[in-house]
Amino acid sequence: MQWNISFEQSLGSKRSLSVSYVGAVGRRLLRLELLSNPNPDFAQVFVTTNGASSNYHALQLQFQRRLSRSLQSHIAYTWSHSIDNASNDSFANSPSAFTDPRFDRASSDFDVRHSFAGAITYNFPTPPLGAVGSRLLRDWSVDGILSARTAAPVDVFFMRDIGFGPFNFRPDLISGVPLYLKDSSFPGGRSINREAFFVPQTARQGTLSRNALRGFPLRQLDLALRRRLVLTERMNLQFRIDVFNLLNRPNFGDPVGNLNSGLFGRSTAMLGRSLGSNVGSVGLNSAYQSGGPRSLQLSLKLQF
Repeated sequence: MQWNISFEQSLGSKRSLSVSYVGAVGRRLLRLELLSNPNPDFAQVFVTTNGASSNYHALQLQFQRRLSRSLQSHIAYTWSHSIDNASNDSFANSPSAFTDPRFDRASSDFDVRHSFAGAITYNFPTPPLGAVGSRLLRDWSVDGILSARTAAPVDVFFMRDIGFGPFNFRPDLISGVPLYLKDSSFPGGRSINREAFFVPQTARQGTLSRNALRGFPLRQLDLALRRRLVLTERMNLQFRIDVFNLLNRPNFGDPVGNLNSGLFGRSTAMLGRSLGSNVGSVGLNSAYQSGGPRSLQLSLKLQF
């Protein structure tokens, strides 16, 4: 079920501002459970139930300036929260008869509280430098995109075999111990503190809630310079230079959440590479993802 309400206000003839509330809830969503060696006839049994649910609420702000005096811009900001007890209907969970799915209700795996995106385009005016100068410097434009968002969740867990195969369980939280350690030797200058967690002796979910910690935020500025060359009335040639992550700001992937790993709590890849391999190496190439190192792209496009 989805609903929304929006208010839009014109700010003169070229600018507008909109404020929206967006809500969505999901009920009886798919949840996959796995039984390992339930009897001599089956090695594995996958059971699909309708035990998952979700909630999403967001405040969305948008400012738009239509093209005027060679300038146009668009700014968008979202403040949101996504909550569920299963963010992926193809991930095998432990049997609901053993662990209550209600204990998994928390921020979604993809929850991002604050997200900002700003885009601007400016068409340079032709300078009065004579026929030759005007021909060389006319029809140039610049495009800029600024992207920023807060960190995504990190789920801290350990592996335990409960008789149905190994599953992820959450540890107990030790009160009074800092969750994060800050040191310049850590990637991104921060690591999750292993000493803040205790693995229960019995097969149960710990007191730490699902997706309780956060990784690293994203900040990236992309810039493009382009020129349009008119060849005929119906044909033109566009030359373009794109610079991704212009300031070469390091953006780190999520820290390792597996307490059994020797790299627990640390980021092991830049954000662009971690996004390209977060689901069994299925995803976009890291060269096309946000969060990579500064890169340059030259392109020539014939349009007709």
